[in-house]
Amino acid sequence: MTRLADFILANREPILAEWEAFARTCAPAGGTMAIAALRDHADAMLSAIAADLTTAQTRLAQSEKSKGRAHGAAPDVSTAAGEHGAGRAASGFTVEQMVAEYRALRASVIRLWTRAEGALGSDDVDDLTRFNEAIDQSLAESVAQYDEGMERAKETFLAVLGHDLRTPLAAIYSSATFMLETGELDEPYRTLMTRIAGSAKRTVTMVGDLLDFTRSRLGGGIPVVRVDMNLAKVVHDVVDEISAAHPGCRIRVDTRGEQRGDWDAARLSQALGNLIGNAVQHGAEGTTVTVDISGDPTHVTIAVHNRGALIPSAQLDGLFNPMKTRRSTRPAVPGGPTGSLGLGLYIAERIVTAHHGAIAVESDEAAGTTFTVSLPRHEARVGRRPVRTSAHDLS
Repeated sequence: MTRLADFILANREPILAEWEAFARTCAPAGGTMAIAALRDHADAMLSAIAADLTTAQTRLAQSEKSKGRAHGAAPDVSTAAGEHGAGRAASGFTVEQMVAEYRALRASVIRLWTRAEGALGSDDVDDLTRFNEAIDQSLAESVAQYDEGMERAKETFLAVLGHDLRTPLAAIYSSATFMLETGELDEPYRTLMTRIAGSAKRTVTMVGDLLDFTRSRLGGGIPVVRVDMNLAKVVHDVVDEISAAHPGCRIRVDTRGEQRGDWDAARLSQALGNLIGNAVQHGAEGTTVTVDISGDPTHVTIAVHNRGALIPSAQLDGLFNPMKTRRSTRPAVPGGPTGSLGLGLYIAERIVTAHHGAIAVESDEAAGTTFTVSLPRHEARVGRRPVRTSAHDLS
């Protein structure tokens, strides 16, 4: 009786021929691919499966593999199955088509083997069990790399799209601003041009958020350029800008201790603008947003506090995840912080992290909501400390 591992190695060509024939039916991607592309890594995968079948396996290892926790190559070492998944993602296969390839491979091997061998013995049943485990493991590796490849492709596309949109948007904004500054536009043209400039500015901001999002997701992180600066001045500038966009809101800034340090002023302005704008957006009508800045010998802490509807506890853990949003307690204001993609808190967290700082949030009905940022003054002192700021301390 031929063991299944030996059968696979001795019958590669008929197995690969059936794999190729099935892959060609996976339209539209498979219909125009060459033979080498259709058989992508299949030969190496068969070798890996056969090697797995002949490798001694304990009951514990078998149990772990059945749960998707097989011990094999290190996470950063590519496998034939993983490379196959990445290749199928790049070739335009859907994940359903790639999974169907494995179903067809499983069926082909079992059909060809049983046809050649006839009745199966007890050893053959063990081989079938091991074979199914090996196929499942290969499929898991392929799906993991397929998903990673698709995510990277989508994020790269967004990055390219955002980059290419910047130039025409900047031209629209600068042209509209120039026409407004001439003072030669009469109504209703001045009002219309003001709307064009405001919409273009908000869109430029959203494109910037999109680029920061994709940069951080693609592994580069958000770059910061540190220079000696006064953090209180940045906060006051941000508050002035937000107050101008929201004449009815009240924002109070309190400072204590030394405010200087080595940070990226533009990036911190972006992060604090997101946090303070978020507090204005979600604060209850008629209440005051407070920004408390305090310095100690090694760190500066900024606490942004507002009163309004609390953030549900179920949302707190994932609040800094991309696209995580919560309902505002007041209507959207044209030109205000609602003109975004919902990435503000995520980008703020990434900027703080790039400064080796920490950000935290606390929210309850009685005290309100407080976002607290802790920043080390200098780059050399990168030790992070936990931030636990009570909203009661700022009320």
